[in-house]
Amino acid sequence: MEPTFGWVTSENMALLTDMYELTMADSYLRHGMNQRATFDLFVRHLPRNRAFFLNVGLEQALHYLLNMRFSEDAIAYLRSQKVFSEEFLTYLRDFRFHGTVWAMPEGTVFFPNEPVLRVTAPRIEAQIVETFLLNTINASVMYASKATRVVIAAQGRGVADFSPRRDHGTDAAMKVARASYIAGCVATSNVLAGHAYGIPITGTMAHSYIMSFPTELDAFRAFASDYPNNAVLLIDTYDTLKGARHAAIVAREMQQRGHKLRGVRLDSGDLVRLSREVRRILDEEGFPDVLIFLSGDLNEYRIRDLLAAGAVADAFGVGTQMGTSADAPYINGVYKIVEDESGLKVKLSTGKATLPGRKQVYRFYNGQGVMERDLIALEEEPPPKGAEPLLLEVIRDGELVYDLPDIKTIRAQAAEQIRCLPERLRAIEVSPEATYPVGVSPRLAALRDEIVARAREVEEQT
Repeated sequence: MEPTFGWVTSENMALLTDMYELTMADSYLRHGMNQRATFDLFVRHLPRNRAFFLNVGLEQALHYLLNMRFSEDAIAYLRSQKVFSEEFLTYLRDFRFHGTVWAMPEGTVFFPNEPVLRVTAPRIEAQIVETFLLNTINASVMYASKATRVVIAAQGRGVADFSPRRDHGTDAAMKVARASYIAGCVATSNVLAGHAYGIPITGTMAHSYIMSFPTELDAFRAFASDYPNNAVLLIDTYDTLKGARHAAIVAREMQQRGHKLRGVRLDSGDLVRLSREVRRILDEEGFPDVLIFLSGDLNEYRIRDLLAAGAVADAFGVGTQMGTSADAPYINGVYKIVEDESGLKVKLSTGKATLPGRKQVYRFYNGQGVMERDLIALEEEPPPKGAEPLLLEVIRDGELVYDLPDIKTIRAQAAEQIRCLPERLRAIEVSPEATYPVGVSPRLAALRDEIVARAREVEEQT
C-alpha cells in the first residue's frame, strides 16, 4: 500500500484550507449570501531591519485558483465530519473559481498595507481560497525578502541557496529555491527545484566524501578526475591551509591534462584570515583564477562583516538562515473583505483597521529613476500623472488573462526593482527613519473616515 505522507497535490489542494473557511462558506450558502465580494491581501508590518518586501508566489497562487477542485474523496471526507449540510457538499462537487483577480507581478517591491493581490468573486469562492493564498504568498514573500538582503550583502558576488536540508519541509525547500533565485541568487543545491523551475543547480562535496578516502589528496584527485570541468574542492576537513596546498597540487595536475580547477570552498574557522591565506597560497602556486567559495552558517550580517573585515570571496553558499529567514521567520500577511453587495467594508479593530473598496497602488519615481513614493487610491479614481499602476488584472471571471513570465524574466524584474530602491532601504541595518512614503488618496481617506464614523454610530446604537 502506498504510504500517506500528506503531500499537497493539484488533486487535493482544495482541502488545504482552514476549517472555518468551510463552515463560513456553508453558512453563507444556507443564508443565500453568495453575492460578489472583494478581499485584499496585504502585509501589515515590516519585520525588524526590513524596509521593503519582494513579491513572489503569484504563479503558484494562480495555479491554485484556476485548478482547485473538490474530488469525490474530499467530499466524502467532509461528509464524514458530520458538520456540513448536504446542500453545501453538493455545491462543492461542481466548485471552481469564477472570480477576478488583480495582483502585483512577481518581482515587484512593495510595502506595508499595500494590496498585493485583490480577489473579487462570489463570497463563498473568495472565502474558501483565503488560507491557501496567504500560505503561499506569505511564505514566498518572506523567503524572497530575506534572500534579497543576502544578495545585497554579497555586493555582486554570487550567492547559492544551500538550504533544503534545513528548510521547514519539502514544500518550503521548493519555495525557498524559487524565491531566492528570483531575489538574485545564482543557483540552488536543490535538484528537484532545478528540474521544476529551470534554476541552475550547484554543489561541491561533503566532509564525508573527503573522509571516505585514505587521504585528502586522494579524495581531491578522485573528484577532479570524475568532474574535470566543474571541480570545487572542500578544503577545511582537516587543515584548511594544507587543504589549499593539496588543491594547488590537484590544480597543477588538472592543468597538465588540459583542465582547470574551478574553485575551493571554506566552510569553517576564521573565514577572514583563512580566505586571505588561501588566496595567497593559490596565487603563489600560479592559480589566481581558482575561485574561493565561503559557506558555513552565513547570513547577510555575517557576509557584510566578513567583507568589511577583508575576507576574500568570489561567492557564498547560504543555507539555514536564509532558507528559514531565521531573524524574521514569518510575515503577517492578511486577507480582508473590503466590499460586498451591501457596500464598502472596513475593520475597526485597534491596530488592524483596513481601507475600504477596490483599490489601485501607484508608484512615483524621481528624475533618476529611483522610487520616491507610493499612493493607494480607489480603483475608480483617475490615475495620477506620471505614476505607474502596480496592480494588473491576472484572472477575469475565472480565466487567466495574464501572460505568466518565465522565471528569468521575473528575476530580471526583481533586480530592476531593487536597483530602483532608495539607498537607505537597501541597508542591512535599517534605521527607524529609513521609511518609504506610502500615502492614501484624499478621496480614499475621506471615504474611510466617513465609513468608520457611520459604523461606530451603528455600533453605539446596538
